[in-house]
Amino acid sequence: MVINTKENTSPTSKMNTLTSILTDMGSVIVAYSGGADSAFLAATANNILGKNALSVTAKSPSLAPSELSEAVDLAKRLGLNHKIIETQEVNRKDYAANNPDRCYFCKDELYTHLSKYAESEGFNAIINGTNSDDLGDFRPGLKAADQYGVRSPLVEANLTKSEIRQLSKGLDLPTWDKPAQACLSSRIPYGTMVTVKALEQIAAAESILREIGIRQGRVRHHETIARIEVDPSDFDKITNDESRDLITKRFMEIGYSYITLDLKGFRSGSLNEVLNTKTSKTSKEN
Repeated sequence: MVINTKENTSPTSKMNTLTSILTDMGSVIVAYSGGADSAFLAATANNILGKNALSVTAKSPSLAPSELSEAVDLAKRLGLNHKIIETQEVNRKDYAANNPDRCYFCKDELYTHLSKYAESEGFNAIINGTNSDDLGDFRPGLKAADQYGVRSPLVEANLTKSEIRQLSKGLDLPTWDKPAQACLSSRIPYGTMVTVKALEQIAAAESILREIGIRQGRVRHHETIARIEVDPSDFDKITNDESRDLITKRFMEIGYSYITLDLKGFRSGSLNEVLNTKTSKTSKEN
């Protein structure tokens, strides 16, 4: 992987680098979820390669139905060459066990499908929307990408999340300010089994939050307890009498017995905090 490491390189210059990278690939399958990064990559690949760029979305219980719908609608709007496949990671014991490396098995499932399709249809490369900022996060899925030879053109062009949003806005992509949406399984604490029922509960609960105007939020699933994470500036949207009554009623209807608001507010990957705590304790003990 060749990465552009020049400091203070402008987003426009990085966009030119990305264009060259994609042009050299000739034909690609884009792992497209509809999020800000993959939408930008899919749109750019489509602009450069046309029908030689195929955007593929994986449909599974771990993807919220609303996210799938938005991905399909955007693909139509952009005129993408788009395909939906079904993946069965939830049926894999290694994935359902929900250990910290769960994401690896999800990506292994996805890239197995994409690799077979790329080989049968003659695509030169599989690419994903990983950006430069992602490299510092805990992301076991990156290991699967390496094993399958999946490339990350946004990393190769040294594009950051903020630059991708800036360039997306310039391309008039509606995803330029779309909040990050990790898979639904990320709402379940490590060690708690991932089930289709739990994923459906989470999707329904987060849909309720969007109904009352929450753009960035998570419902962490602790079996019978729903722990709501939203930005502190949105606390009033949750705690006013009307919303509190609605959330309580609807959440209990979908199976939660207790509904709580996390006073720390929204944190991306908050369930990884327990891993960081354990690592810190181990380091101190050693």
